[in-house]
Amino acid sequence: MTPLVSWAALVLGVWTMAEDLARRRVSNGLVLAGLCVGVALRTAAGGWRGLGMSAAGAALGFALLLPFQLMGAMGAGDVKLLAAFGALLGPGGILLAAVLAAIFGGIWAAASSLWKPGAAGIPFAPAIVLGVWASWFGGGS
Repeated sequence: MTPLVSWAALVLGVWTMAEDLARRRVSNGLVLAGLCVGVALRTAAGGWRGLGMSAAGAALGFALLLPFQLMGAMGAGDVKLLAAFGALLGPGGILLAAVLAAIFGGIWAAASSLWKPGAAGIPFAPAIVLGVWASWFGGGS
């Protein structure tokens, strides 16, 4: 990951975690900005190949969480957020990030249900961001 892509992933992650924890939603404007920055940076760094990898990562990120949103298990903002991170990370990085996000989210949901039985659910953006960052630091992108 180039330094600019790393900074974009860091800023997008901090901003979306703060927003989701405070308001229990991820705004479309924030996700669209992340998607555009991801496509632009990857295209600038890799030309047509970078554009293709960015588009493939965004499409895969979107496709991985869409079934859960359609079943009502998560919000559309989470689906779009993983697509935006996919534009930054590419398909290999976003696949690992999604697996790690599921693990972090499962741990958080289990802890939350023990702490507050009957809670409605958890904001999932922090789990996505932690999965992305773990993938990034682990060399998955």
